[in-house]
Amino acid sequence: MIHLQILRKSSQARARKQLTPLLAAVSRLVSQLSSEQSTRSRPAFGIAFDIDGVLLLGHSPVGGSPRALKRLYDDSGALRIPYIFLTNGGGFPESKRASELKELLGVNVSPLQLLQGHSPFKQLVNRFENELIVAVGKGEPAAVMSEYGFKNVLSIDEYASFFDNIDPLAPYKKWISKEVVCENSSSIKGMTQASSMYSQRVQAAFIVSDSVDWSRDIQVLCDILRTGGLPGRELGPQPYLYFANDDLEYQAAFPTERLGMGAFRIALESVFNRIHTNSLQYTSFGKPNPFVFKNAENVLKQLVSSLHPNHNVVDSANSGSHHFQRLYMIGDNPSVDIRGARQAGHPWFSILTRTGVFKGTDNHPEFPADLVVDTVEEALDYILKTELAC
Repeated sequence: MIHLQILRKSSQARARKQLTPLLAAVSRLVSQLSSEQSTRSRPAFGIAFDIDGVLLLGHSPVGGSPRALKRLYDDSGALRIPYIFLTNGGGFPESKRASELKELLGVNVSPLQLLQGHSPFKQLVNRFENELIVAVGKGEPAAVMSEYGFKNVLSIDEYASFFDNIDPLAPYKKWISKEVVCENSSSIKGMTQASSMYSQRVQAAFIVSDSVDWSRDIQVLCDILRTGGLPGRELGPQPYLYFANDDLEYQAAFPTERLGMGAFRIALESVFNRIHTNSLQYTSFGKPNPFVFKNAENVLKQLVSSLHPNHNVVDSANSGSHHFQRLYMIGDNPSVDIRGARQAGHPWFSILTRTGVFKGTDNHPEFPADLVVDTVEEALDYILKTELAC
């Protein structure tokens, strides 16, 4: 009897020993299948849309853009495919611009999906957070910079108003209302008198969006940049100068292209270099800078994480990571959108539309796209058929 019990225990031990590798293999298989299922549920691609000339001409949709964008959402209006707006334009805070796009295009737009030309300025807050800076451009340039965290910012309209006769043509500009609008009252606290402005040095000028008054802005910027940030004083070291983009031209509602920030930069640089011994020093952001496309990829990864919050449960070592097989850049400007995507390399795939700057029948000779289509709707047809077979 005792011998029988010993044999039974020995048999059970051998069975458990034989079963252990099998259980381990089953566990690995389940884990692998779970990982593969998680991977399949995550989109392997993302899309970056330019705005002007691709989705909009001025404030009017173009190329079937509202209909095209709706295909990226489910029936409840929730985003199902990660995409962003990657534009060199700007002038308004991302939250305000997102609301405008929602109204114009008829889809839900999060501020996190909006990368504007001036978005990289956020990374300079630590350097200039409490320094006096001047913001130039249409829209609300000071409000943009204030929202990014700059605490001592004035628009060039506000700044110029402190200096009598700084713009000799001001009396002839009937379209300019002569009043100081406090876009950010905290930023100009304690600086209500011109005398205080004369002694406070401008540390940096930011061209946030397209200049509205070239003659005034070039004059005032030259005054700031030549004198070390103290207009009307002796020459001094040049303060920092940043441009949100360097677009020579862009497509708006007018049939032919309009001069952009790059043209303004050329004008400012030409004048400055003629009246100053040292050449103008500046930094330009925006497409086609490879940094912009790398940042866009990171934002798209964040969107995937928000759409699929549990997709990395199996692979905790790489939590928050996601690798796209393909990222699509849809743009209308070969020298900006297509060039940038080509320089960024894998996984970017460039699509050129004919609704904006580019209107050629064939591909662009200098910066050829991976695909040329007539409209953004055709571009999305290609993407969804390629990626989802639909």
